[in-house]
Amino acid sequence: MKDKLYIIKIGGALIDDEGLLNEFLKQFSEIKERKILVHGGGKLATTLADKLGVEQKMINGRRITDKDTLDIVAMVYAGGINKNIVAKLQQKKCKAMGFSGADANLIKATKREHAEIDFGFVGDITEKSVNKKLISKLIKLKLVPVFSAITHDKKGNLFNTNADTIASVIAQALSSKYDVELLYCFDKSGVLEDVENPESVIKNISEQEFSVLKNEGKLHKGILPKLENALGAIKNNVNKVFLIKETELKNHIENHHAGTEICL
Repeated sequence: MKDKLYIIKIGGALIDDEGLLNEFLKQFSEIKERKILVHGGGKLATTLADKLGVEQKMINGRRITDKDTLDIVAMVYAGGINKNIVAKLQQKKCKAMGFSGADANLIKATKREHAEIDFGFVGDITEKSVNKKLISKLIKLKLVPVFSAITHDKKGNLFNTNADTIASVIAQALSSKYDVELLYCFDKSGVLEDVENPESVIKNISEQEFSVLKNEGKLHKGILPKLENALGAIKNNVNKVFLIKETELKNHIENHHAGTEICL
């Protein structure tokens, strides 16, 4: 029987709120099973870019990462945010260790290729990108890996990589060794049928149901990357995948009924 492993992804809204982050990390630290935390960036990188006069370019909601922007996101994501989270977890007696994909070659990316758009230093990854053998060794040492959204290409280049994707591919890579449950924690109670009604949580979503909801325009554009990555995970042997409200982590771990479950 495989050991249980939680892979939990958190995003900007939580990171930007120190009180909420502290409460979440308290709940995370109390999880007795093996666990990995993956985090995004929050508003700090954009705020710092504004202060430094580095223009931020977006195309269809995706950030163009030029060299100046890469320097900022690497400093903020893999530096300030990552180490702040690790320090808070150590305070809570959680043996956390912070990583970018470059550390010990844990996540190797390739530069995003697009026929019409140069996204700059944006890296794409697959399950094979993940050094699952070494991550498993870290887990066996009872360490708690905390991953930022920075990867590398083994040629000396860092890349900005979507944190939802990082969580999904790590979950896929480790599913052969562990009973993996992937949790996307964000500021909604789950996937909402009506974004204005917090009570309209859709309890289960399959790939077919996702296609229908997407085609009918019922899904907010911000939820689409999470759902696409969640579906990728469940189709590639990850045991369970949920989208839950960040304040519901402890409730979900104990009672297993919060949020939206992604199904085949």
